[in-house]
Amino acid sequence: MKELLQRLGLIWSDRASDRVVPPTGHTAWLTGFTAGAMAFLAVFALALSLASGRLADRWAEALSNTATIRISAPPDQMTAQTRAVLNLLGTTPGVQGARALSPEEQRALLEPWFGPDLPVDSLSLPQLVEFTEADGGYDAQGLRLRLQAEAPGAVLDDHTRWRRPLTVAAERLRLLGWLSLVLIGGALAAMITLAANASLAANAQVIRVLRLVGAQDRFIAGAFVRRFTLRAAIGASAGVAMGLLGIALLPSADAAGGFLTGLGFQGWGWLVPLVLPVMAALVAWTATRIAALAKLRELK
Repeated sequence: MKELLQRLGLIWSDRASDRVVPPTGHTAWLTGFTAGAMAFLAVFALALSLASGRLADRWAEALSNTATIRISAPPDQMTAQTRAVLNLLGTTPGVQGARALSPEEQRALLEPWFGPDLPVDSLSLPQLVEFTEADGGYDAQGLRLRLQAEAPGAVLDDHTRWRRPLTVAAERLRLLGWLSLVLIGGALAAMITLAANASLAANAQVIRVLRLVGAQDRFIAGAFVRRFTLRAAIGASAGVAMGLLGIALLPSADAAGGFLTGLGFQGWGWLVPLVLPVMAALVAWTATRIAALAKLRELK
């Protein structure tokens, strides 16, 4: 195991090779700061991906079991058509229950769009009838035909046109979150590569002396790989901690007046960001090793 870690360049106690890379300098804080900043952003990208999935599931579930019938009729026929629709729904297979929305409920539906002072009583608004479907579902086309025959002013809205855009939007948000993670990893790899090249160039004289006393390129590259990997892991750990703290301090959707949509982690989701320091270390190890071996070939 020790030999494997030594070949990977991740042994802490190998002090001889630590002298190859200066412990301080601009590459030290640049690597740690970059890894921390990218990990901080990655936490919010993960939160966006997970929250968009929960939001889509919640909206789809809320809309999938309910449907609405809109009744547009003259005032003297509204009560009769509403009663006819309720009786029709009561005899429709697959319909679990139905009720007509009160004027107060319809006012509450319109309030977010027109404000609380909307004079509902003076407007000729359609009557809404809400019903829930059973587990087996109902025949939407057959229900539309029955409504056309018994209540000509009634129109069925099964929320299909609402569910499809929500699903598409949620999938695109989730894709955006994962794409952000890929871009964050690429930016971290590019910055660490630049920092490793700068450190290698600054220590060109030390590398020449090490080669004169018999040091192999694998030993020299391992020193840089270990140092930059540890810097990235430590910086990413700090960034993840700050990101989780920021997520935890976000107000809830209720406290924010419904503005937020549950951005954050729930349950096991809080453990997912803990993988980010490991991923940052793997990115740093790969990027530094490739950059170190390439730069060492140039310095020959």
